[in-house]
Amino acid sequence: MAKKEERFVKTYSQGAFETTEIWVDKVTGVNYLFHYNSLGGGMTPLLKADGTPVVTPIPRCEE
Repeated sequence: MAKKEERFVKTYSQGAFETTEIWVDKVTGVNYLFHYNSLGGGMTPLLKADGTPVVTPIPRCEE
């Protein structure tokens, strides 16, 4: 049975006790900001100054 590919990939991480990460959805290219500490965490789309989401171009694989 083939291994199912993960949808999200972590592209950035900073911190140890309070951590900020950027995750990219490999299907849509939308970037998400994830921040957590010992009390909890949260995730939100990463937005540009004009309020639109940051989108990373996703290379298409030939099958």
